[in-house]
Amino acid sequence: MREIVWDTETTGFDPLAGDRIVEIGAVELNQHLPTGRVYHQYVNPERDMPAGAFEVHGLSISFLKDFPTFRDIASEFIDFVGDATLIAHNAKFDMKFINAELKKVGLPEVPLNQSLDTLEIARKKFPGAQNSLDALCRRFNIDNSGRQKHGALLDSEILAEVYLELVGGRQPDFSLSLVGQTNSNNYVDNSTGTLLRPNKLKSLITDSEKEAHNDFIKSLGTSAMWNKK
Repeated sequence: MREIVWDTETTGFDPLAGDRIVEIGAVELNQHLPTGRVYHQYVNPERDMPAGAFEVHGLSISFLKDFPTFRDIASEFIDFVGDATLIAHNAKFDMKFINAELKKVGLPEVPLNQSLDTLEIARKKFPGAQNSLDALCRRFNIDNSGRQKHGALLDSEILAEVYLELVGGRQPDFSLSLVGQTNSNNYVDNSTGTLLRPNKLKSLITDSEKEAHNDFIKSLGTSAMWNKK
């Protein structure tokens, strides 16, 4: 099962208003393990950079002007993706931009059903909670200290770890440097393609939450179902 975890940086929020992609980062997974193959490209947007977008990713036009345009790298990116599932946080945003760029250069769009949205997964799993990438890193104890500004490749690498937690959990000390791991280390069940976890995850429930729960149970009296054997 081949998947591509990816991210884009752009000049704004709406390709129909003239906003363009300025950076693409992507990480390849196979059977939920990183293969070591990545795709990273800065892109000349052939337009100005709004101040708000620059504040987010720090990419200026003076930096980007010597990089290829999307037309120059479109086929290379599509070849890298192939028929893999494209995994992104708020996938509709990235899909909207990549398809707008593909349309500009006369290439077929990527079907939306080829994408998977980790934001939607997180919202279903943790309803009402904060589910930004940074919030999910805090929840899963994933190091994102290098994320001073948004960067497509770094965000893809971080999202790959978040995604694996959302669908079943990383291994202890898992990182994208563990490329090409085999089943000799018991990271994956080859018969099912699922990750194996030799140790339980640390509980996310705090002592104060446990106390509050116990106080609530006591307030229900001895007939509460939690008190029945």
